[in-house]
Amino acid sequence: MILDRTPGFGVYVHWPFCAAKCPYCDFNSHVRHQPVDQERFSRAFATELATMRARSGPREVTSIFLGGGTPSLMKPETVGAVIDAIASNWTVAAGAEVTLEANPSSVEAERFRGYRAAGVNRVSLGVQALNDRDLKFLGRLHNVEEALKAIGLARDIFPRLSFDLIYARPGQTPDDWAAELEEAIGHAADHLSLYQLTIEEGTPFHALHAAKKFAMPDDEHAAELYAVTQAITAARGLPAYEISNHARPGAESRHNLTYWRYGEYVGVGPGAHGRFVENGRRIVTITEKMPETWASLVEAKGQGVVDGEVLTRSEEADEFLLMGLRLAEGIDLARFEAYAGRPLSSSRLAILQEEGLVAPVGNSRLRATPAGMIVLDAVVADLAR
Repeated sequence: MILDRTPGFGVYVHWPFCAAKCPYCDFNSHVRHQPVDQERFSRAFATELATMRARSGPREVTSIFLGGGTPSLMKPETVGAVIDAIASNWTVAAGAEVTLEANPSSVEAERFRGYRAAGVNRVSLGVQALNDRDLKFLGRLHNVEEALKAIGLARDIFPRLSFDLIYARPGQTPDDWAAELEEAIGHAADHLSLYQLTIEEGTPFHALHAAKKFAMPDDEHAAELYAVTQAITAARGLPAYEISNHARPGAESRHNLTYWRYGEYVGVGPGAHGRFVENGRRIVTITEKMPETWASLVEAKGQGVVDGEVLTRSEEADEFLLMGLRLAEGIDLARFEAYAGRPLSSSRLAILQEEGLVAPVGNSRLRATPAGMIVLDAVVADLAR
């Protein structure tokens, strides 16, 4: 675990385009059948970044994350222009983490080398499964052979690599998942994001599931798969440092730790969210989701922000709890008290400790136990009252 617990300051850039929409995905992603005007979007990113710099003030950027959508559909020149625009607005820390999400189906060695030359030093691959049947079910455009090729290329070209897998898939047994997870770890990743499949409203999977076209694992089965995940990753040296994220010590995602440690970050691009301090108060910014509408807003007004709010101290405290208790390291109790203006309820803490859902870490921190992680929303709701 990273011992320096300073949250850092991040910049998130959302590339909203995909080659196809996955049936489980509720992210802001869009398919375009004509080539995207990357030069236009590159200019719009630069403009919105400059506006956010004026709003956030001078900061030292500790991480940059290019997410989506499918950022590996961007030209290396576009990625380079975005990174340069960030560096022209803020100081970028020496050794800052610069992550780009990539899909195995849009990976080429030349393109990867271009991203590396542009300043990307960490790639997060959307592998999602290591068998072709389930990749097809999940609507992925790649097969296992392409995924393994992409993993190999990323390992050769970038200093750091992570990839995602989705588990609790229909019909998946604990033994199936254990074998797949062992195989994944064997591909020399120092970071794995392991997500349980969830059915999100408004997605094709939501309609198919409602029509009983497939069945999801029940809660007991899903909990068993979660337990398998924790046991194997811990035994193989990639313990969970967050509910769904596992890393070798020192390889944790700096950018995602900024979110979970309740740091500040700027979000630019269609549908991006930001949370940073402006005029002494933490604000939320939310940009227009439709890509072309967002670009037009930026061209007209310098930013595509269409919604946002100034958070109250109580709201900050609630968000701090919700994010921080996802982490194995837990939360700093004094920091919660500074936001909330009160300590956590000693009576509620005592009950949750007795139930084995939370545990103190020394005298200054609190963490959720493995049992508490499974019902974390309820734990947070109880503590936040």
